[in-house]
Amino acid sequence: MATFRKDYYEILGVPRNATLEEIKQAYRRLARQYHPDVNKSPDAEEKFKEINEAYAVLSDEEKRRIYDMYGHAGLEGRGLRPEPADFTDLFADLFEDLFGFGVRTRARRAPRRGADLQTEVTLTFEEAARGVEKDVEVVRHELCPRCRGNGAEPGTGPARCPTCGGIGEVRRVSQSFLGSFVQVTTCPTCQGAGEVIATPCRECGGEGRVLTRRRLAVRIPAGVDDGMQIRIPGEGEPGENGGPPGNLYVQVKVQPHPYFRRRGDDLIVQVAINVAQAALGDRIPVPTLEGEERVEIPPGTQPGHVIRLRGRGIPHLRRNGRGDLLVVVQVEVPTRLTPEQRRLFQELARTLPTGGAQKPEKGFLERLRELLSG
Repeated sequence: MATFRKDYYEILGVPRNATLEEIKQAYRRLARQYHPDVNKSPDAEEKFKEINEAYAVLSDEEKRRIYDMYGHAGLEGRGLRPEPADFTDLFADLFEDLFGFGVRTRARRAPRRGADLQTEVTLTFEEAARGVEKDVEVVRHELCPRCRGNGAEPGTGPARCPTCGGIGEVRRVSQSFLGSFVQVTTCPTCQGAGEVIATPCRECGGEGRVLTRRRLAVRIPAGVDDGMQIRIPGEGEPGENGGPPGNLYVQVKVQPHPYFRRRGDDLIVQVAINVAQAALGDRIPVPTLEGEERVEIPPGTQPGHVIRLRGRGIPHLRRNGRGDLLVVVQVEVPTRLTPEQRRLFQELARTLPTGGAQKPEKGFLERLRELLSG
């Protein structure tokens, strides 16, 4: 005849969708209530074993998943006996609450990552496009060269904290009907270090580190844009208690260019031609990142005509290749004419058709937008 076994959730008094923290809280509450050294009822020991067994299963993600699907038989069929889990932290709290002592040793401060730092660098438009190496200045804490980081004057050393005796924490005992309850807090004298410095280093005042101004060479990749950040790993504030250092973030500021405007990785430059060049065509000098280049202006060029020079723009930041250079042609109409120029224009005007109403054409910005999106 099969032996009836209670449901683990029922033993701990939690719903089946209980979180791990809810399961831990239920275990602590019941363990304090049924611990055999506190509860003298005949069934206290058996009840305490049930509580431990239930917690050992429900606090283990894999065992709990199998139990939820197949019950007790599922655990036994897979050789997963509900043996006790790691109760070290739970028992430490429980024993301190019940008997006034704990199983924990000296509380050590956990390693902590250093803080991130930020600085900025100003680049010319060409430096941002081509990439450059720049020196940046950083003010950060570094290991004190006099005491080598222990905070004590050379020839002396840290001593055991007189308040906590080197444990790093202090305990306050209070009495209740269940026994002695202990409240554990970080030692206010040594802040959990377990040591105090009787003779602080005169260089760092016992901090173990000093504020230092450093110049670092930073490689700026080609193609960065105004407002971008460059991350320099490990160049931030040092970590504490053996923790890793933080990072340095370099904010990029790019000075505007007198001719170029940037749109993504494409460059836009405007050039002016006269009406004769627009009508007859010409070859004109156009500025590029590599210097001037002569570009063909086709006959009959209209104001706002765009010439695309592929691969002459900004280098792509995270892949090969470059954007394009878009040359926007503007036709300048003279506002003052010499007598000879006026005569020539009048003769030309007699040979050209007169203007009239036309269907509206796309504006320059709309044409440029279509060109860029294509």
